[in-house]
Amino acid sequence: MSLLAIENLSISYGGIQAVKGISLSVEEGELVTLIGANGAGKTTTLNTLGGLIKPAAGSIRYAGQDLASLPAHDRVRHGLALVPEGRGIFGRLSVGENLLMGAFHRHDKAGIASDLEKSYELFPRLREREHQLAGTLSGGEQQMLAMGRALMSRPRLLLLDEPSMGLAPIMVEKVFEIIRMINAEGVAILLIEQNARLALAAARRAYVMETGRITLSGPATELAADERVRAAYLGH
Repeated sequence: MSLLAIENLSISYGGIQAVKGISLSVEEGELVTLIGANGAGKTTTLNTLGGLIKPAAGSIRYAGQDLASLPAHDRVRHGLALVPEGRGIFGRLSVGENLLMGAFHRHDKAGIASDLEKSYELFPRLREREHQLAGTLSGGEQQMLAMGRALMSRPRLLLLDEPSMGLAPIMVEKVFEIIRMINAEGVAILLIEQNARLALAAARRAYVMETGRITLSGPATELAADERVRAAYLGH
C-alpha cells in the first residue's frame, strides 16, 4: 500500500477545472517530483493534499486513510506537512517562535526541545538568528525556516512547493542538499520544483503535469533522458 495514493483527482475554481482527473502515488520514504509549467495545476494539487482546497472529485488516501473529511490541522497531526509556495512564515514572530509553531499539536516537551536542536543543527544559520524577526530574514533563510518549521511536526510525508523559488544559485544547492538529507532520514517527499534538472536529479520517480493532467510518469532518470522532457523543461 502506498503512503499517498491519489486516484482521478479533479479540482475546480468556480467554473474552471484546474486539475483534471490525475492519479499519482508516493511510497514510504520515497522522493517523488511533480514538474510542469506555471499554471499546470501543481500548486493546486499540493494545496489540496494539505487541506487548503476541497477536491471536486476523486480520492486521496494517506497511510490508508481517506483525507476527504480531515481538516488541514489534523493532517499535520497525522504526519503530513506542507511547505507552501512563498514559504508562509510568520514575519512578526522570531525564528525560534516560528519553529515552535510547527510543533503546535505536540505535548512532548523533551521531544520538542530535541527536535528544535536538530533543526538548528540542520540549519545553523537559523540558530544564529533564533531571536530575530522572521520577516527580516533573507529569502534563503526564510525557506530554511519554513522547512524547519514543517520538520518540527515530525512529518511522515513532506509536501514541498517550489523550495528554490527566488533563491541565489548557491542557496538553491544548499536547499537541495538538505532535501536529500531529510529524505535519507526516511521522510517521504512530494516535491514541486521549477528547476526540473535539480528535481529530477534528486527524485526517485517523477510525474509531468500539463494543463491539469499527468502526461508522463516514470523513474526520474528515465524522464530526465526523455527528449520531450529535455526539450520542454531542461533546455535541450
